[in-house]
Amino acid sequence: MLDKSVPYVDVLMHRKKGTPIPSAELPNEFKFSFFQTGDEKAWAKIEASVFEFSDELDALIYFQKNYLPFDTELEKRCLFIENENGEKIATSTAWWNYTGIRRDPWLHWVAVNPQHQNWGLGKAIVSRILQRMVEIEGDRDFYLHTQTWSHRAIKVYEKFGYVITSEKNLYKYSNENYDKAVEVLNKIYTVT
Repeated sequence: MLDKSVPYVDVLMHRKKGTPIPSAELPNEFKFSFFQTGDEKAWAKIEASVFEFSDELDALIYFQKNYLPFDTELEKRCLFIENENGEKIATSTAWWNYTGIRRDPWLHWVAVNPQHQNWGLGKAIVSRILQRMVEIEGDRDFYLHTQTWSHRAIKVYEKFGYVITSEKNLYKYSNENYDKAVEVLNKIYTVT
């Protein structure tokens, strides 16, 4: 869940090729599944539940615009966790972004429904989606965009080899506020 009590600053993270992917087991009552036609509604529900979008409709519109045109890619890149009732409760996507010079693999939209957080599902889905990224993209440098509001998730990403980067002009992010992001995060982590 986003912590909107702290200042919002974009955070870019970089995971170098060759970094081992720690194993994080999925509890027995859950299972992984990949995107199938119609799952865009489940994705929107999960992302709206963590306040990444104002509501499910906004999330659905985003998904339809940015991902649905690549439906065959979604089937191998958009991962869910389902509970014992088959309800999708977590998601992440192994995607890519163009820098203008090259296409880089990026981890997109990691989210766990708040009712199912603190059970290790976030670590499990990050572990599995990073394995999938290596399967699809090879052992390459990976990136992700997050924000200071997701400071709990940043700690999870760090466990999987991501580090906050000062690199400029990655995809559409200038990363001009790197110093501010680090300052905000240092204050948060000093307090917690």
